[in-house]
Amino acid sequence: MSAGLVWFRRDLRDYDHAPLAAALESHNVVHCAFVFDTAILDPLRGDDARVSFILACVKELDAALRERGGGLHCLHGAARDEIPRLAHDLGVESVFVGRDYEPAAVARDEEVAMKLERHGMALRGFKDQVIFEADEVTTGDGKAYSVFTPYRNAWMKRLRPEDMAERAVAPRAGQLAPGSPVPSLVDLGFDPVELAIDPGMSAAGRAWKSFQGRIESYAEDRDFPARKATSGLSAHLRFGTVSIRELVRFACKRDDEPRRKWLSELIWREFYFAALSVRPDSIEHAWNRQFDSLGWEGDEALLDAWREGRTGYPIVDAAMRELAARGTLHNRLRMVTASFLVKDLGIDWRRGERWFAERLLDYDQAANVGNWQWCASTGSDPQPWFRIFNPVTQSKRFDPDADYIREWLPELARVPAKRVHAPWDMSPAEQEAAACMIGRDYPAPVVDHAQARKKALERYQAAQRP
Repeated sequence: MSAGLVWFRRDLRDYDHAPLAAALESHNVVHCAFVFDTAILDPLRGDDARVSFILACVKELDAALRERGGGLHCLHGAARDEIPRLAHDLGVESVFVGRDYEPAAVARDEEVAMKLERHGMALRGFKDQVIFEADEVTTGDGKAYSVFTPYRNAWMKRLRPEDMAERAVAPRAGQLAPGSPVPSLVDLGFDPVELAIDPGMSAAGRAWKSFQGRIESYAEDRDFPARKATSGLSAHLRFGTVSIRELVRFACKRDDEPRRKWLSELIWREFYFAALSVRPDSIEHAWNRQFDSLGWEGDEALLDAWREGRTGYPIVDAAMRELAARGTLHNRLRMVTASFLVKDLGIDWRRGERWFAERLLDYDQAANVGNWQWCASTGSDPQPWFRIFNPVTQSKRFDPDADYIREWLPELARVPAKRVHAPWDMSPAEQEAAACMIGRDYPAPVVDHAQARKKALERYQAAQRP
């Protein structure tokens, strides 16, 4: 009887699953596996919340596969070694995967494919975490788009019902093979962490159902971090506990402003996947290479103040404290904090990108690199370099009642609403009345925004000189 192996990675669900559906169509017996890859885990902190999140997702996936008569082979080691070994031991003909687009993952998969080939087996990749891959949405001369709007227009023009159709998973009795026990966090060498986002397919389903009921307010409210307006699905998209095809089907059911806005965000995700696929060097280099010569500052004290939420700018500090405590961050606040690091503090965007990579529960390399380069004005279709967010203006506009700020900065609880966005403007008497002395109870601003803006403009102008 022919046998295949499905290697789960960024697709931790048992429904609408392209590799699993293909394996079930191709083989009489289908094994399933997940690898706790030491190449990924070893550099992480012992309390990295993503490991707890992934483990919970894997446990739920294993339980779902067991209900279908199968289970997961759970491995702990280097995936580039463990998958070929398991495939050989099981005697499978092919290993089925959802294609990954991060450079390290591409290199890993190429190595796995070569090892499998030596034993007469094949690695079969399927599109599963995107609607369109990089080579499917191109310009008239076959090149990748570097500007989002024409990419989105081409993406929408190409979209057909079959692109977002469900990849049905329907195993016959006895077709799915049993697996092995799921390890514990202790087995993996990690500590348990309280998660800010509930993990697994069932939690993704609840979040998805909740968002469908409030999508009508998305376009109006999505930029306000104190409002529950966004989908809350970013971590679930990252680990594949929800299907991108399901989301796009819903977004396309009706042509209205909320759905158009939300679909555009899903397309941004694919734009950055495509950008990373064609320019893997953008992880370390500016997409616009002339900006590799930007003269960054190297002030470690300022970097630490930013990381720890001690800049003296409430909207920045509240966001960075949430990131440290929960591993979550609203998209508007990602832009505000990134702009502040790069353009107010003059610190290299790569240092901020790496900090987000350590802390974000939903960290996705393509989106993170793309968005940091957007904020730094160095990337594909970036914010113009002369556009610099004013953190006070952003705070007043998107947290007008300071509900978000007060949630994360209790030391500002008694500061009057008209002063909370720039508390250093309070007189000494006002500070005393609010029990918030600047420099004692809350930091003074680490930089003057107007002066920092002038320096940033000079930095970018200098980088463009011949």
